[in-house]
Amino acid sequence: MTHKPGWRTIRLTGFLVCFLLIPVRAQQALPADMDDYVARVLKEFNVPGLALAVVKDGRLVIAKGYGVREMGKAVRVDEHTLFGIASNSKAFTAAALAMLVDEGKLSWDDPVIKHLHDFQMYDPYVTREMTVRDLLTHRSGMGLGAGDLMWWPPTDFTRAEIMRNIRFLKPVTSFRSRYAYDNVLYMVAGEVLRAVSGKTWDGFIKERIFAPLGMTRSNTSTNELRAGENVVSAHAMSEGKLTAIPFNNLDNIAAAGAINSNVAEMAKWLIAQLDNGKYRAADGSEKRLFSLRQNQEMWSAQTILPINQNPPPALAALKPNFSAYGLGWGLQDYRGHKVVSHTGGLAGMVSKVTLIPDLRLGIVVLTNQEEGGAFNAVSWRLVDHYLSAPVTDWTNAYRDVRNAQLQSAAGAVKQQAAKRNSQSKPSLAATGYVGVYRDAWYGDMTISSVSDKLTLRFNRTPLLVGELEHWQYDTFIVHWRERTLLADAYLTFSLKPDGSIEQMKMAEVSPLTDFSFDFHDLLFVPVKEERSR
Repeated sequence: MTHKPGWRTIRLTGFLVCFLLIPVRAQQALPADMDDYVARVLKEFNVPGLALAVVKDGRLVIAKGYGVREMGKAVRVDEHTLFGIASNSKAFTAAALAMLVDEGKLSWDDPVIKHLHDFQMYDPYVTREMTVRDLLTHRSGMGLGAGDLMWWPPTDFTRAEIMRNIRFLKPVTSFRSRYAYDNVLYMVAGEVLRAVSGKTWDGFIKERIFAPLGMTRSNTSTNELRAGENVVSAHAMSEGKLTAIPFNNLDNIAAAGAINSNVAEMAKWLIAQLDNGKYRAADGSEKRLFSLRQNQEMWSAQTILPINQNPPPALAALKPNFSAYGLGWGLQDYRGHKVVSHTGGLAGMVSKVTLIPDLRLGIVVLTNQEEGGAFNAVSWRLVDHYLSAPVTDWTNAYRDVRNAQLQSAAGAVKQQAAKRNSQSKPSLAATGYVGVYRDAWYGDMTISSVSDKLTLRFNRTPLLVGELEHWQYDTFIVHWRERTLLADAYLTFSLKPDGSIEQMKMAEVSPLTDFSFDFHDLLFVPVKEERSR
């Protein structure tokens, strides 16, 4: 399913690494009720399928699948079933750059413009000062998820276009002053990798990480998935019902989240991480992906994260004493141990990787449903087991938190509806809102009218098409035809004194809308038609 230059070498390496990962009986110290616990998690969170791997002291404890690849079908998930790992790809990007640092080809504190001369942020000062380290640490000054609509839902923007349009993303805080998770700067990090190594991000990851570790089925694009292969279907809620949805292509933002893998191969990655970059080569010799020094750098706090001083009671035991972001990894403490972890989320599947370095313990959970409670409940159950901590019913805890969030969001939407002036009328006839609107960083959006019904279409995003419903005054709600997006949004038009439209802004309807729908960052203005001469 993947392009395999030098496939014989890859195959041999995979055999030797798999040999080294054969479970040892002494390591099979899982909770006695683990299978029953996972089955309960799948049922509680309505997840069709899940795959789990645990590594301890350099050995594989378990790599196993639970449930089915697609709801309503009998084919089961196993340890070789491919899932999208989404933002767990970021650690691979950081590791790839660390390898170049080890080789003296790059420094973490190199200015980005040293390697990408056309790179530009909104603020010229930030452009000049932005370093490779800054690309990986979510402290650019941009807002949460800024620019994500250039790739999510899947768009036809190229990597070059996304990087060029970053210059139009206005900051919301000063440079390096506050944490705000982003994806687009990881894409830029991938372009730095290309500029320095002479290889694309995709090619580098396959040649320098997948091949040495024997990750022969892992890949960097949905274009490498083939019909009939051992791959899950993604699942999401639509009008209260779970449904299978297409596997999203993220090639244009690949360095931030495009890797597809399985738990058998992710276990090899976890062991290399816990062994400070070391792995066993095809000839039996010990080699390194990256040095101990770079391993420590990636696991060191780069950006301090605020700590929620009043977490939900059900999750109070998880409140950390410190929380930070490293290079491609989140960092915190739990019961006196450092935890290195990351989550990943795509349409229809979410995942989590957890490392406890001083125990040499690694856990990866991959799921084919958009329900983080499932991977969290399984991960923390296993962490507690290996720490010999008191048993906590994490399934109930995350269920209660989820239900509280749903109730709170429903209340917020209901409160907005109560304030609505349903008797108000729009200022213009339906045709008055028709036209092409342009945002500086996204580009064009089109509103059309058929029988006085307005339809909105984001020109670069096939899934963002929906009908407009008048809400009040000059505000409408767009109801996306693709109901699994769960991202209906308000559109509010501002008029000039002459009654023509000056601009249009957007905002999410539900507070549970995923942050990658950064509608609030858009500022659309009408595009004037060019008259023929």
